[in-house]
Amino acid sequence: SYVRYFMEMKQIQKGKFIDRPNRFIAHVDLDGQVITCHMPNPGRMWELLFKGTIVYVRPADNPKRKTPYDVVGIERDGVPILLDTQYNNDTAAWLVENHLIPGWEEWNLVRREVTVGDSRFDLLLGKGEERFFVEVKSCTLFSDDGAMFPDAVTERGRKHILELASMSEKGIRTGVLFLVHWDRARWFLPDYHTDPNFAEAFYEAAPRLDWKALALRWDSSFSRPEPVRLLTYPEAVLTAENHDSGDYLFVIRIADDTDIAIGSKGIMHFPRGYYVYTGSAKKNLAARLARHSRKRKKFHWHIDYLRQEADVIAAIPIRTSQDLEHELAGAVEVISDWRIDGFGCTDCHCLSHLFGFTENPIHYRPFIQIVEDFRMNRLKNRI
Repeated sequence: SYVRYFMEMKQIQKGKFIDRPNRFIAHVDLDGQVITCHMPNPGRMWELLFKGTIVYVRPADNPKRKTPYDVVGIERDGVPILLDTQYNNDTAAWLVENHLIPGWEEWNLVRREVTVGDSRFDLLLGKGEERFFVEVKSCTLFSDDGAMFPDAVTERGRKHILELASMSEKGIRTGVLFLVHWDRARWFLPDYHTDPNFAEAFYEAAPRLDWKALALRWDSSFSRPEPVRLLTYPEAVLTAENHDSGDYLFVIRIADDTDIAIGSKGIMHFPRGYYVYTGSAKKNLAARLARHSRKRKKFHWHIDYLRQEADVIAAIPIRTSQDLEHELAGAVEVISDWRIDGFGCTDCHCLSHLFGFTENPIHYRPFIQIVEDFRMNRLKNRI
């Protein structure tokens, strides 16, 4: 329970993040020793996991476990961020028990992990004879003053939203509690860039759900969280932006220096390394990125030829009603190590839409800052 959690948190130690070989493992530098830690959060978390970032770990309950430490949290801009999704649910239960959620002060915790049909929800609340089913989500995707969920596609999350909405239509009180572990957040939206299907489900279900996005403040002890504010929901942004169109960043890797025939441009030289290709799609954005990812296709764009010799690292959509393609290319060029002149820009005045990097840009803070700026921070004047 939460009391036990507080006791465990006293063993927290600070280290430095090294890398994340897979979703459930992280390597951490702890006093000069490389420690393999369990990562209790399967989210993507590109925006948080940079080499050298302060990370908080605690010894595992079982000292003989292959991963002797658990990751508890990490820092962003000096602010401690809770990462452990298990303790996220403990936090929600504690907030309910102590009547600290604005608007839900009169509800009491009846039970945790309650099953309804073939789904299991995190909390069952009660007030007299009334019952209230609540799903809890941990939000760790932030901008300067905003938050979005999820940071990776979640079919399970979409299913929960639809089932809660269906229960609500039958007269059952249901809701979602998004715990946003960023005390600077002031607005919340479903991440329509990453998971438009979840965003659409949320948009349709939100009026039928008693849902809240609550910003929390943690200190480095990760003891008791401080509720900061309920976040606003700029629904008009979702209405305008959640469409299958916009811009994108397509990240690929070339293993060796190579010369490639690029259509009518002829032979072009590509040094080994990582590349970011910027593009746009006025419609069918998802299909465009899927096409870029395939090798078998009729060649049309410059990237089709290059893709034959490159491995795909990531396809990053930026769903927007604005024309940001050339601004996006300019931002990537500023932080790149080199560019391939004349690539992908025959129909505009840009020098290039393909930019090279020595290291994987997914783990490069300035690149992820561009993703955050174009996906979230640009919305400031519209919220």
